[in-house]
Order: sequence, then structure tokens, then C-alpha cells
Amino acid sequence: MSYDAVLFDNDGVLVEPATVSTLREAATTTFAEFGADPDPDHVDAICHTVTPDDLDRVCTAYDLDLAEFWKVRDGAVSEAQLRELRAGRTTTYDDVDALESFERPLGIVSSNQHATIEFMLDHFDLGRHFETYYGRPPTIEAFHRKKPEPYFLERALADLGVEDALFVGDSESDVLAADNAGLDSAFIRRPHRADYTLSVEPTYEIESLPEILPLLG
Repeated sequence: MSYDAVLFDNDGVLVEPATVSTLREAATTTFAEFGADPDPDHVDAICHTVTPDDLDRVCTAYDLDLAEFWKVRDGAVSEAQLRELRAGRTTTYDDVDALESFERPLGIVSSNQHATIEFMLDHFDLGRHFETYYGRPPTIEAFHRKKPEPYFLERALADLGVEDALFVGDSESDVLAADNAGLDSAFIRRPHRADYTLSVEPTYEIESLPEILPLLG
């Protein structure tokens, strides 16, 4: 198989994922902004991989405006991640140097905040490798378009002017998003995914970025 481009998820693929404690701190900060004393289960619900049902349930419980709450939550999560990046506690994987060898247009499609992706690209001098990149704006509309929805993948394909690409991710939502966009997927099993079980079948399973190069045709 030959691919015209390669698209990457960010967290867990290029950069180490945020820790649970970092995300919980941001969630707690969010509730504090609204003067709420949250149930621990509600803190967990807005930490990571938040679903529309999670968000509706939490906002209903505290009579919060959904759009306003989500904007504050996304800002807090982004700021918490930026602190970890600046402090060197979150960094890239060692094999990101392999990006130098990709002779294809490259892009990023992440469900992280767009501001976080922009900072990461500048902080690690990775922006030179990518012709397009997408994170999420802190809006409800963008929240409903995150993976496994194919919306941002399709935008990246349009930016690159290609129809066929390989999407590299570390989660089931990445594999599903690729399927929904009509793309092949490469699931990268980083150490934090050692015991992760997929209920969908990726096109390829790999353990490092250099393993992608022979797949490109």
C-alpha cells in the first residue's frame, strides 16, 4: 500500500500523555472557578475522554452553563499541560527524530486543545515537520467533532490536498476515526498502552515511529 501523507495523533504518539494527576488538578481548578464542591466521580468524568453524556450530567448536577464550563475546563487543562511541558516533566518520545525521514506531507490531528498543540510544536521545534495540524478549539461545537468523528481528519486531508493517508494513533478512537474517514490506521503501542485492549482492528500495529516508514510504499 502507498500513502500520499501521514497524519499523527499527538499525545501518546509524538509526546508523552499528560498524567492523571495533571488532568485531575485541572478539573478541580475548573470546578473551583464556578464555586462548586464537586463529587470525586464528577472530577473524574471531566478529566479525560469526556463524552457528551459526561458533560451534560456534570453541568446539570451543578446547574452550570455547558458552553461556559467547557471553555473554562479546556483552558485549565491546556494550562496544566503547558506547565508540565515547560518544566520538562512531559516531553517527546525518543523516536520523534524519525520524522526527518518521512518523505511525505505530514499532519497532526489531536483531540487535545489547539493551544496545547501549537505550544508543543514550537517548544520542541517540531512545527517544521508538519504542513497542517489540528487540535480542538474550546467550543462545544468542536467538542462534538472530536475523534472518533472524522471532521478534523478530513480537514487535514483537504489542507494537504490528498485523499489517502495513514493515520497513526494510540487509542481506539483514533482507529475508529480513521475508519470513519476511509483511512488506514497504525496503532502505536507505547508503554502506557501495554495492556490496552482494542475492540476494533487497526490496519497495522507498531511499537515505534520508524516502523511506519516501510509501510508507506
